[in-house]
Amino acid sequence: MTDTTSRPATGRGRLDEVGNELQGGRGATVAPENRGRTTISDSVVEKIAAMATREVSGIHSLGAGMARAIGAVRDRVPAGRPGLTRGVTVEVGERQAAVDLDVVVEYGVSIVDVAGDVRINVISAVERMTGLEVVEVNIAVDDVHLPDEEGEKEETEGRVT
Repeated sequence: MTDTTSRPATGRGRLDEVGNELQGGRGATVAPENRGRTTISDSVVEKIAAMATREVSGIHSLGAGMARAIGAVRDRVPAGRPGLTRGVTVEVGERQAAVDLDVVVEYGVSIVDVAGDVRINVISAVERMTGLEVVEVNIAVDDVHLPDEEGEKEETEGRVT
């Protein structure tokens, strides 16, 4: 979990006994946006990164092999929550974040272009929504989704009643 502390402008916050300005001052002399501290959980950054990744054309899904298989079973269980952040891990500091993604891309797309688009979208979304600086977005392409893979699964499922 990270804390983002708003700092009052010089001369507007409280001073300690030595004359140093304190963070997150109180009272009418401090601007409202500088009163208090905001804490952002790692899971919040994971969700933002996951949503931003899924918005990119050419991304089929998130997660590496076994995580996807377990997630697919969990998604089918009634009252089970879909694994929104499957394939996303983050490391969040006080002012910076690093994001690691495991993705499956659609067959036929340029992996280099999709990875660039994912980086741009994730960095933009995380920085805009959290104020954290994203220092890196590492992308591991674990699989390529072929158009006929969906049909094979449906046939197998249809044979068993």
